[in-house]
Amino acid sequence: MSRFERYLTLWVALCIAAGVALGHFLPAVFRAIGSAEVARVNLPVAVLVWLMIVPMLAKIDFGALGRVRAHWRGIGVTLAVNWLVKPFSMAVLGWLFIGRLFAPWLPAGQIDSYIAGLILLAAAPCTAMVFVWSNLSDGEPHFTLTQVALNDTVMVFAFAPIVGLLLGLSAITVPWQTLVLSVGLYIVVPVLIAQGLRRRRLARGGPTALARLLGALQPLSLAALLTTLVLLFGFQGEQIIDQPLVIALLAVPILIQVYLNSGLAYLLNRMAGEAHCVAAPSALIGASNFFELAVATAISLFGFNSGAALATVVGVLIEVPVMLSVVKIVNASKPWYERAAAR
Repeated sequence: MSRFERYLTLWVALCIAAGVALGHFLPAVFRAIGSAEVARVNLPVAVLVWLMIVPMLAKIDFGALGRVRAHWRGIGVTLAVNWLVKPFSMAVLGWLFIGRLFAPWLPAGQIDSYIAGLILLAAAPCTAMVFVWSNLSDGEPHFTLTQVALNDTVMVFAFAPIVGLLLGLSAITVPWQTLVLSVGLYIVVPVLIAQGLRRRRLARGGPTALARLLGALQPLSLAALLTTLVLLFGFQGEQIIDQPLVIALLAVPILIQVYLNSGLAYLLNRMAGEAHCVAAPSALIGASNFFELAVATAISLFGFNSGAALATVVGVLIEVPVMLSVVKIVNASKPWYERAAAR
């Protein structure tokens, strides 16, 4: 890592603080940026996501994608954690902490709504940011891309039934336009751009020219990540300042869920004999959330000022710092993981 990347946690913290402050003092500016939407997908954020993940996608040789079959155990582990464990464990954690332990300190009329927001957050596996976390943990890029594509496919069919079951509803209105557009914006468009850049550079200058391009794009990717943080925290700056205790209490089950599911996926991959370059992104995919979809669905179902919407926003607030901590854990434990796998 470069010196800048080694201090990424510090830059993240500074961007969070800057976003909250700017959102508080310049709310009209952020409302204007936030209104640039199509089907509740914010277009400025989408462009920043492209800048984040295009350099990582440009590294991928799709001709070698068939090699991912060698990592079928890692794919099975991640799918199981994302769809058989994560939504249900969050429902239990939400009921225990928000519905029971923290209930005396929360508005009684919003408790069920808070739990609903947590469930929406957990039922939507991450799509875009996973490429950032995988890159920082030296994850296998073909595995990451395939796993994200599989999660997106499953999400189209499983998101509504799982959420409906856990919320105790007979039916749930999912913003399908948001889901389809998000997949297109965060997967299809960046893949097309990245592969176009890759092929053009290889045709003109070979692997050396491609390496120079990737080296030039990497700082742009990190800058886009930090700018995205400023925007996301700026959008919610007023609520964060007005409701600090609620934010802190809602963060507890989310934090537990992240470490529980990432640890479970990491250990199951080790037991299955997968390489660390698969176990690391598997753990990260198993822990992170597609917060764009979760926020949009919460607003659609319960309203912008609902407890559900606020709960999903808390997921946005802690997503980057907590996922960076998971990246640090899997990177630091790599020697232990590989020693155990060699036995």
